[in-house]
Amino acid sequence: MQERGKLTMAIVYLTEQQAWVGREGDCLIVHIPEDNGDGSKSRRERKVTVPLFKVEEVMVLGNITITTPALASLLEAKIQITYLSKHGRFLGSLNPELTKNSILRLAQHAAHADAQLRHAIAQRFVVGKLRNMRTVLMRYNRLHPDPLLNIQVDQLKRCINAAEHAGLNIPNSPVEEGEIDDDPEMEHGEVAAGRMNGLGPLLGCEGAGSAAYFNVFGQLIKCNWAHGFRKRVRRPPTDSVNAMLSYGYVILTTQVASAVAGVGFDPYIGYLHSSRYGKPALALDLMEEFRPLIVDSVVLSLLNNRQLEEKDFEVELNSYRMTDSARRLFLEKFEERMQEVITHPVFEYKVPYRRCIELQARLLGKYLTGEVSEYTPFVVR
Repeated sequence: MQERGKLTMAIVYLTEQQAWVGREGDCLIVHIPEDNGDGSKSRRERKVTVPLFKVEEVMVLGNITITTPALASLLEAKIQITYLSKHGRFLGSLNPELTKNSILRLAQHAAHADAQLRHAIAQRFVVGKLRNMRTVLMRYNRLHPDPLLNIQVDQLKRCINAAEHAGLNIPNSPVEEGEIDDDPEMEHGEVAAGRMNGLGPLLGCEGAGSAAYFNVFGQLIKCNWAHGFRKRVRRPPTDSVNAMLSYGYVILTTQVASAVAGVGFDPYIGYLHSSRYGKPALALDLMEEFRPLIVDSVVLSLLNNRQLEEKDFEVELNSYRMTDSARRLFLEKFEERMQEVITHPVFEYKVPYRRCIELQARLLGKYLTGEVSEYTPFVVR
């Protein structure tokens, strides 16, 4: 089990297989079976106590049991429980009842039905993502100048300019087959030709910008072993870097989904991503601005600081995945990044990245309800 943010609220990651979680009074009790040394679990166990008032979210990764009294206490405390496979595949979540902010959800649905407004919001998400990608490349290029990085930085600048001026293109056919069909493990730069809701030109800019970024992402990695990264490959990840990126994007999506639900949104109604059954489209939308700054940053830090090696990855049917110890280290560094304090570019006061995500959700809400004139994406310099 991993618990971070002890001085404030905590995201509790349950990673120890065959553990179970009960409740005693106002605390969660995590029962973790001890290892016999041969990979099997003994009847002996250690207990970890977590006060409920400190818990912000619970993430369950793999074969872990939470008792009904513990689940009830978490839901009563408005704490989301997210379930993932041991290797990070999103399975589903248990959410507390919706907030009472029905006005916000009505505005959210109205904006989704308005083609012009939906396009304008999607445009902000794309521009924010591409600007932050460009910033990542520029920062690394200052440390290690590379002509290839210069070329893609210039390409991203052109893509950003094109995205800012991309118009709404309403197709003749009302079918939705070309709508973005994404999930937490996928980029959406490669989309079928028949794009619905007029987002085609905008998606073209996003796809070109993402391609420029990932074409040189491998150049940013300075580890002492052959990482094998050539391009972004979603499923299955064909190298260690793609395995880490996919894992990180799933974890980030679940936390963004928790943030937007806490503000009062319906996480399943989005603007850039298609709103389809079971997909947290708005969380995927809002996550775009933070992908390069959080997940990509964690991946680069772990590799460039040589905290992971080839032995920290397993290969099965040409699919790469992190070992248990590597996943625990990744989650630790992910939480450190989420708790890192920066100056918010809009509000201009210091907050951790996790709080920045919530503030962006609130800013979007104020835009949809007419309290502010535009939604400003989260962009760093």
